[in-house]
Amino acid sequence: MTAMVHIHLVHRQHTDGRKNVEVHGDTVGRALADLIRQYPAMEKELFDPNGKLHGHIEIYLNAESAFPGELEKPVVPGDDIQIITFLAGG
Repeated sequence: MTAMVHIHLVHRQHTDGRKNVEVHGDTVGRALADLIRQYPAMEKELFDPNGKLHGHIEIYLNAESAFPGELEKPVVPGDDIQIITFLAGG
């Protein structure tokens, strides 16, 4: 199944500057695994060493928060997955 992952600006350095990456997977977790297969540096950006999403990462599926259980949410062809990164600073 083909979906599109929209890459947050701060992560584009790990996707050769690409804003959007086509991925395959029937769940958000499998789609993100395909993103990591294509761009391995994204794994550290998205997941902690235990395989959990970092607390500052939120996943949206078709413009709606996928929380809770975001990695198990089903994905169908044409879906959009957005990686939202909460930034702090002043």
